[in-house]
Amino acid sequence: MQRNTGSFRDPSGTVYHQDDRIFRTVNASYKEHFEAFIKTGLYDRLVKAECILPFKETDMPCEEAWKVLEIEKLPIITYPYEWSFQQLKDAALLTLRIQKAALEHGMILKDASAYNIQFYKGKPVFIDLLSFEKYKEGTPWIAYRQYISHFYAPLLLMAKVDLCSGSLLRNFLDGFPLDFVSKSLPLRTRLSPMIQLHIHMHAKMIKKYENTKGRAEKVEIRSKRFSAASHQTMAEGLFDATASIKRPGQTTEWGDYYNDLNYDDSGFQEKKRIVEEICIRVAPQVACDFGANLGEFSRVLAKHAKTVLAPDIDPVAVERNYLLTKKNKEENIYPIVQDLCNPSPGIGWRNQERDSFFDRAKCDLAMGLALIHHLCIGNNLPLDFVADLFASVSGNVILEFVPKEDSQVQRLLSAREDIFPDYDLAHCIEAFSRHFQSCEQFPISGSTRTILFFCRR
Repeated sequence: MQRNTGSFRDPSGTVYHQDDRIFRTVNASYKEHFEAFIKTGLYDRLVKAECILPFKETDMPCEEAWKVLEIEKLPIITYPYEWSFQQLKDAALLTLRIQKAALEHGMILKDASAYNIQFYKGKPVFIDLLSFEKYKEGTPWIAYRQYISHFYAPLLLMAKVDLCSGSLLRNFLDGFPLDFVSKSLPLRTRLSPMIQLHIHMHAKMIKKYENTKGRAEKVEIRSKRFSAASHQTMAEGLFDATASIKRPGQTTEWGDYYNDLNYDDSGFQEKKRIVEEICIRVAPQVACDFGANLGEFSRVLAKHAKTVLAPDIDPVAVERNYLLTKKNKEENIYPIVQDLCNPSPGIGWRNQERDSFFDRAKCDLAMGLALIHHLCIGNNLPLDFVADLFASVSGNVILEFVPKEDSQVQRLLSAREDIFPDYDLAHCIEAFSRHFQSCEQFPISGSTRTILFFCRR
């Protein structure tokens, strides 16, 4: 078994992988808590509610472990700094539902990290089976600060400052510093009792008790303040406070992209038909729709691919795509916020704790529709660079080439000099053909655009 590079912080156990299987060890130090997790019925309750993934015990040998569990391998791993507002909010509310359920079974969450959540079959699931401890009467919820830093604070910044604030989480692996959040929020938020309590006063208390002659002061807390009932009240209050945070009615160019097309409905349907026919031929297990926008064509792929990753730079478009997956109960589409020109890097300890986006984006079919002009002209990327990118993630590529005559390209060139003499269909095919042995062309009727299909044979 090979140890997961991001699994080393919890002494209770470790995640390993072998071939295409995922294992989690449970160390002897966690035995009492794990047995309580099972015997109290909490595990069965959470599995039945589809809040966590089930496990099965194995006889896999591991000297360090008391038990070795096998859990289902998730199709795609995504991270909080790649989620839309509603995705982060849904993950936050799931965490609090689990905290409330744990308390009802005499247990408590020992951590509330956003990285304990993944999206699976269209909704969030809690993946850390070792996050539960037996509740001791009178003790505080040690994960409270983590919940605020990982969930409540980022949601407030996204709602009250800018939706793009969520991407800052990749700079703060253990959540937002609360003094940073307190200073960033509008002054009017001090009039909100919940924000005042959980952000502004909380930040002030942290500064008071953690900056005394270079060492943290011990804060004496009366046990009677932390009964099981008071924990339930806190969880319910946090749930209501989190649920009340609303995404602003913000619009963007890409959020309304499909209202600004330059070909008619017949051309749009022909484009869908071409994509679907190619997808049927390739029969991918995993497909990636780069620049997915609202996911119109991700849904074409999803009819034939087991898993579809749908990254887009626009948080509003990703939000709307995610809400559509919820509404339609679509289980195999994974919308995430991603800037292809500045993608999520490997971060954390030795840059290996969280994998880079392109390490996770390997697929059987990669697609970029109405994207190449934004990369080449909007971001000054040579065609060779774009070809290298697509070739690095898949052996099959669907590409929509948008020529200079197209109104969308003319819009990009309207305020700048045309310094792109090699941006044309012939040079695009030449650049991609350095990586792929086959190229098929499908002109779109009533349009100057062409669908290209490259593959390695």
